Amino acid sequence: MSQVFHEIEKKIIASLRDSQKQTPESLEISTHLSPDQVRRGIEWLRLKDLAIVTESRSSVISLGRNGIESLQKGLPERRLVDLLRDGPKKLSVLQKELGSVFGPAMGLARANDWIQASSDAVSIKNMPSKLLGEYTLKLVGDKKIPRTQIDAGDLAGLLRRPDFVIEDIVKTRHISLSDSAKSIQLSDSDGQIDVESDVPEVFVARTHPLKDIINEIREIFITLGFSEILGNMTQSSFWNFDALFTPQDHPARELQDTFYLDKINAKKTGTAAQIRGVSESHKKNWHYLWDINEARRMVLRTHTTCITIKHLADNNPDEARIFSLGRVFRNEKQSYKHLAEFTQVEGVIVGKDTSLRNLMGIQREFYRRIGITKIKFWPTFFPYTEPSLQTMVYNDKLGKWIELFGMGIFRPEVTKPLGITRPVLAWGGGIERIAMLRYGMNDVREFYDNNLSWLRGTKCQ
Repeated sequence: MSQVFHEIEKKIIASLRDSQKQTPESLEISTHLSPDQVRRGIEWLRLKDLAIVTESRSSVISLGRNGIESLQKGLPERRLVDLLRDGPKKLSVLQKELGSVFGPAMGLARANDWIQASSDAVSIKNMPSKLLGEYTLKLVGDKKIPRTQIDAGDLAGLLRRPDFVIEDIVKTRHISLSDSAKSIQLSDSDGQIDVESDVPEVFVARTHPLKDIINEIREIFITLGFSEILGNMTQSSFWNFDALFTPQDHPARELQDTFYLDKINAKKTGTAAQIRGVSESHKKNWHYLWDINEARRMVLRTHTTCITIKHLADNNPDEARIFSLGRVFRNEKQSYKHLAEFTQVEGVIVGKDTSLRNLMGIQREFYRRIGITKIKFWPTFFPYTEPSLQTMVYNDKLGKWIELFGMGIFRPEVTKPLGITRPVLAWGGGIERIAMLRYGMNDVREFYDNNLSWLRGTKCQ
């Protein structure tokens, strides 16, 4: 029985015969097809066992925020020893010149015996000829460089330093013809119809696998006695930050971490009593002059806690079990484990005699219902809860413990200024992390790749 091929399939087969292994991007060039046509043609040929699709992963390195600054100004330790070339300098002078990098620079210089310091001055002891990491900074620059092309020893020093370099996992698809496809005769006529050919497979509509997990988690909260509350994706800085005791000069509020709405301010934030309470709490505890104009700046919410804290402040219930679930936004570098937006869920319990033990118990029950049984809790720090715990779950596939949700009791500095009198237990985190565990995935971006074969074949387990 002869096969009839679509023109897209013919072009891809012909191109793969000329060059046996190609990426979708190279096929776009060689066939003059659009990206969507290439994806469609590859899928058609793969389902007919005429195309073989393989995936490879590689690590690429780019510069983070501190790496870019060091490329422009020099590594902190390089800036320090350069300042000392002409002779000793007072500590106060070095602090003024180096600013926030003074501490790290001094620490590295002391550890490597490059300097000697007295009570008020610093001088060179051993001038270093080269510094670990400088070669990598110059090599990478504003590009993305495969890790294999970078000296491992020089790179290692930067990997240990926060936000100097970013390592991303790049996934590449390669397309080649199967043995049976290599001998196929391609007809130039397109008008023939083979009445004996198989009927095309039809795929009925279905929900996205990630949406399945979201619906499952929503159902678990409801069966545990929680009620869902909703809120806008855009929020004032007052509810997103100030009400949660985040100082107005905190790094999380900078443009590098948060998406602000340009030239848009909230006309109303909270009530007069809420604004007064939050303002006084910041002045008393953070010792600075709180600015209402900063609190009016509108942001894409960075978490769903802004929804729950506003609900509690407006209603002040004696007892409550509520949860919020939705998209949140962070101005982060996209990688295999981070996206600029993701889905977050948060549960909150209010009651007279609630305790951290209650929170740990309901956490265990929540995880049991989604199929996770190996759980432990580690003490940690979160800005608006105290005490705070990090939930650790065991991943059998990876053979190690990994972080999942955070949890804790809202600090008095959060609740009292808003008139909330009862203890508030809270926990939450990103749903994509749970979905990655459920589907055995290593790259969060795969949820949004539109891989039709995976989307059609994956079922919520």
